[in-house]
Amino acid sequence: MDASAFAAEIETHRRYLMRVAQLQLRDRDAAQDVVQDTLVAALSGADGFDGRSSLKTWLTGILKHKIVDAIRRKKRAPVPLSALDDEGTIDDFDALFRSDGRWDAPPADWGDPEAALNQRQFFDVMEFCLEKLPPQTGRVFMMREVMELETDEICKELAITANNLWVILYRARMALRVCLEQHWFAGGARRPTPA
Repeated sequence: MDASAFAAEIETHRRYLMRVAQLQLRDRDAAQDVVQDTLVAALSGADGFDGRSSLKTWLTGILKHKIVDAIRRKKRAPVPLSALDDEGTIDDFDALFRSDGRWDAPPADWGDPEAALNQRQFFDVMEFCLEKLPPQTGRVFMMREVMELETDEICKELAITANNLWVILYRARMALRVCLEQHWFAGGARRPTPA
């Protein structure tokens, strides 16, 4: 593929990269910077793309490193623990369980999750659910599950304990489960309407 065709193909992924960056950084300007850095790195390293993965996957890998770099470079005050506490408590999920610890309403049948992952629409619903998470909860989830940062790195960055981290991740996973069941797994795929 010639350079101009490669550049055009990369550009088609800008919107997706921007959504991922904004979900993690929660700052439009910072997200634009890391996406721009990603595109520049991809263009200058085009020889490194050998086609073993999709172009989108390759770009996401570059973006991940740019976001991690941005997080590590950013000199800011730690997120106050009270900001995370305001986003809900584990008690909010008590309604999902009976007093004996069993599900009040068992999780819906998710069918074939692997097949769902191959559907573009699933990713739209997943992005919708991620955006509905409280900002700091979503950020912690993205740091752990998308950026694949280690527990120690996340705790140091956010000035929280490992126990706080696991509570926040639990909240995020439970909220994502509820959202995915409402908008994807219950009765087939239903595209959510933006709020």
